[in-house]
Amino acid sequence: MPLGSSHGPEAETPESGSADMNPVLVVHGGAGPVSEDVKERLRQGIIRAATVGYCILREGGSAVDAVEGAVVTLEDNPDFNAGCGSILNTNGEVEMDASIMEGKDLSTGAVSAVRGIANPIKLARLVKEKTPHCFLTHHGAAQFAAAMGVPEIPAENLITEENKKLLEKEKREKQAQETESEPGNLETVGAVALDCKGNVAYATSTGGLVNKMVGRVGDSPCVGSGGYADSNIGAISTTGHGESILKVNLARLTLYHMEQGKTVEEAADLSLGYMKSRVKGLGGLILVSKTGDWVAKWTTTSMPWAAAKDGKLQFGIDPGETTIKDLA
Repeated sequence: MPLGSSHGPEAETPESGSADMNPVLVVHGGAGPVSEDVKERLRQGIIRAATVGYCILREGGSAVDAVEGAVVTLEDNPDFNAGCGSILNTNGEVEMDASIMEGKDLSTGAVSAVRGIANPIKLARLVKEKTPHCFLTHHGAAQFAAAMGVPEIPAENLITEENKKLLEKEKREKQAQETESEPGNLETVGAVALDCKGNVAYATSTGGLVNKMVGRVGDSPCVGSGGYADSNIGAISTTGHGESILKVNLARLTLYHMEQGKTVEEAADLSLGYMKSRVKGLGGLILVSKTGDWVAKWTTTSMPWAAAKDGKLQFGIDPGETTIKDLA
C-alpha cells in the first residue's frame, strides 16, 4: 500500500542569532480505516485541534504548551480514541495512556492505565514538571492526580455508546490480533510543535486497543516509541499498532535517520518501511524538524492530520488528499 504524505516547503536553516523561528504545529488523529460517516467529524476535530495549538504558538507560547493544548482538544472530542472517546478493554473499562516531552531539556512525563480523569495528557505534564520521575502508572498515577488536585470523574463519563457496541462486535467476531492486517479503531491522538524560540515538543494520548487485556500498555506513553522530542533534531508523535511500534522504537528510529542527514520525508519512509518489513506492523507518524520542515505519513489506509504554518492550515485523511486554507 502506498504511503500517504504531506509536507511543507523546505525551510532554510536559521543562522546563529537570527530572528525568531516561524512556528509549526502538526496533529494526527490516529492511523487506521476511517468510515465515511465519521470522516467529516474527524476532519473538523483535527482542524480545531491544530488551530488551538497554532494559536498558542502565534501568541508566543511554548511548543509544550501548544502540543498539550492541541491534544486536550482531541481528548475532549468523543470521536477520537483518547480521553472521553477512549475505547474499552476486555472488561468494558477505560484505561488511558499518554506522554509529553520537551525538546530543549528532554524533560518527559508519562502515565499509563489511568482511569477516571478527563485529560491524561495534563496528568503526564504534571509528572514531567512536579515529580523527579518520568512515568507513573495505574494506582500511583491516580494517587498523584489526587495530590495535584486533578478532578476525578465517573468512569461512565468516558464511555460512549459507540465504543460499547465496538467492544461487543469485537468479542463476537473474536478476531485474533494480526499485525499484518489493517489496524482498526486506533484513533490515538498526537501533536508536535516548533515554537518561535526554536524549541520542539510532542504529546501523544490514547485509549489503546479495543478488547485489550486489563493493564495492557501500548506505545503511546513510552518515550522513544510513541513519541520523542529533541530540539537539536525535531519532534515526532506516532500512531498505529502499538506492539509493532514498541518493537522498533519507531519515534527514536525516525529521528536517528534525521541525525544521519535524511529529510523528514525520507526518515518517515525509512522507519515506517522498516516496521512494516521487519514486524509486519502498520502505522503513521507526524514529524517536524528543528528547521520547520514537517511531514504526516502513514502505511494504513487513512490518518486524519492537520498542519499549521505561515498562517495557513493544511489537512487531510486519505492518501493524496490535502486541503489548504488561510487561518484567521
